[in-house]
Amino acid sequence: MENNSKAYLIPLIVSVSLAVGLLIGGRLNPAPSEEQFSYQGSHTRKLQDIMHLIDKKYVDSVDVEDLFEQTVSDMLHRLDPHSNYISAEDLKAVNEGIQGEFGGVGIRFFIIRDTVCVTNVVEGSPSEASGLKAGDKIVKVDGKSIASNGITNEKVQKLLKGTRGTEVKVQLWRDGRRLNKTITRGSIPLNSVTASYMMNRETGFIRIASFSKNTALEFRSAASSLKSQGMKKLVLDLRGNPGGVLSAAVKIADEFLPGGLKIVETKGKNVKDEVYRSSSDGILKDVEVAVLINSSSASASEILAGAIQDNDRGTIVGRRSFGKGLVQQDTELRDGSNIRLTIARYYTPLGRCVQRPYTEGNEAYLNDLTERMDNGELYEVDSSIFVDSLKFVTKKGKVVYGGGGIMPDVFVPFDSTGGSWYLTRINVSPVVNAFAFDYVQNKRNKWKSAHHFASSFQVTDYILEQFVKFAEEEYQIPRDRNGIKRSKIRIKQLLKTEIARQLWLEEGVFIVRDEFDTEVIQALKEL
Repeated sequence: MENNSKAYLIPLIVSVSLAVGLLIGGRLNPAPSEEQFSYQGSHTRKLQDIMHLIDKKYVDSVDVEDLFEQTVSDMLHRLDPHSNYISAEDLKAVNEGIQGEFGGVGIRFFIIRDTVCVTNVVEGSPSEASGLKAGDKIVKVDGKSIASNGITNEKVQKLLKGTRGTEVKVQLWRDGRRLNKTITRGSIPLNSVTASYMMNRETGFIRIASFSKNTALEFRSAASSLKSQGMKKLVLDLRGNPGGVLSAAVKIADEFLPGGLKIVETKGKNVKDEVYRSSSDGILKDVEVAVLINSSSASASEILAGAIQDNDRGTIVGRRSFGKGLVQQDTELRDGSNIRLTIARYYTPLGRCVQRPYTEGNEAYLNDLTERMDNGELYEVDSSIFVDSLKFVTKKGKVVYGGGGIMPDVFVPFDSTGGSWYLTRINVSPVVNAFAFDYVQNKRNKWKSAHHFASSFQVTDYILEQFVKFAEEEYQIPRDRNGIKRSKIRIKQLLKTEIARQLWLEEGVFIVRDEFDTEVIQALKEL
């Protein structure tokens, strides 16, 4: 039973691991001067000679530019897993995450049955101004049909994204009618605070999905709103947060701490050591806090969690975090590509470096999450991590450890109950998205709020049976009576949270999950 439960998690955890390795970021740096790239050593000439030789004499055709870029990436990864080369094409998407906005139309969509289905329209967006609605199906963009085999999220995004102020024409299918709309692209926010609400009369919940330049402002706004509603306690969710802009994490930690306390320190061979301390401007100094982390909480998430933990300011709940204690600096090259180079390590207020070892190579480093699952660390505390040489003690006498991630104060095992291969097939298929999209088509105004939905709606056995038939007929997922029996509760939870997502985005998801999320339940107990 335990092996099966673990097995169905492998694709999810591996994908999260790879995403974290690619996305966690550092700080921006101005474009280089000519002097910065005047180095002309023998190694440079040797590399030029090798590339020229391959181009002219290799037995098969070779994309020399692609080979060169891969060579640069491999070279940087031999330094550490987080130094990286980013092509000019990929840099735009990376910068969107850092800036917290992009040029586009402002919709959420899924590709269901080879059709682009709008699940949400961003409030105040160009799409809303042009009359698009959740439930619409986009069949053409600028006269080109996109309702066909082979359409992908990437292709749709490329068609809809663009420079602010430019126009894009779309043809919709709504209630059996074709409608033509012209949308003027605008600035679309990539909100990193994806949920903020009151769980009960005195406890608030804030979810931070990543750290961009705007995150600290988003967080302060959300926290102020919750305080005005009577918040005295806060569950701060950093689970799955891969990090991002260091200054955002520092500013958010500052909201909780009295003035003059260390938040984080950075040290590097070729850069000046920097110590970041709290001011006296925080608005959450009197609010109790529990911080949720897991094995995909990395970088800036660990800076924030470490500052809270080392300063005895709150309780860390969950599982050991990712373990990224390296700071990167971005340098744009002449062709618009980017080198993200590690320039320093960061240390928590007590002097802990949370960076995991990476001496066994990049592949082993990225596979660490799978290793944690295989060795059972997701289910019970790994005592081998508690080494005396890495022990630190806070002012109030709490023992904390360095050497690879932030260890929570309260461990919560991963909830793998209800696992089955039937559930795995559902998870790797878009069937839940498709069923939820169809289900809410005539129910979008049925519930007053996500809280109303969470308390009043239940996935009945009849709805579950409808879903099983849908999965079999539309996605060729055969009925598995044993699997359905084992995973019945989990499938119902999946359906309810996805319906909530399509009605209220991520906030709806977390409001629904509060009733069965083991880490949230534990955090409430701690508070």
